[in-house]
Amino acid sequence: MFRGVSFLNLDAKGRLAIPARYRERLQSCCDSRLVITVDRDHCLLIYPEPTWVEIERKLDQLPSFNEQARMLQRLYIGHAQEVDMDGQGRVLLPPALRSFAALDKRVALVGQGKKFELWDEEAWNDNCNDWLNQADLSQIESSPDIASLSI
Repeated sequence: MFRGVSFLNLDAKGRLAIPARYRERLQSCCDSRLVITVDRDHCLLIYPEPTWVEIERKLDQLPSFNEQARMLQRLYIGHAQEVDMDGQGRVLLPPALRSFAALDKRVALVGQGKKFELWDEEAWNDNCNDWLNQADLSQIESSPDIASLSI
């Protein structure tokens, strides 16, 4: 499981140094092979390759005549790119994906269980403030999907 936020710098070539605490785990679970794709929130999603393969299989099984399914396939599968972590734990972020998420120098790598989200640091901070201000606990409590969640 990946958790927590790491604030990092991209180097001049657009490489991201994966924090040391995740490197060994990624080496053992996916031989340092990752898949990066876009997210509708204009961040990037970074998956260990085996986790991505499961998601891609589920997306591929959606009905091809369903407009929403096709949109999801185009968004997630269409933008997915495989990357390898180098010997120093860095991954080269493809330019088109960096542009999509407006990643320049400072980024936030956010552990989300089985994947990471990669945000522009300023966008991450702005969104965190918005999410805290917009949180409607009455709606959360009445949601059947999370009604039994206790934190």
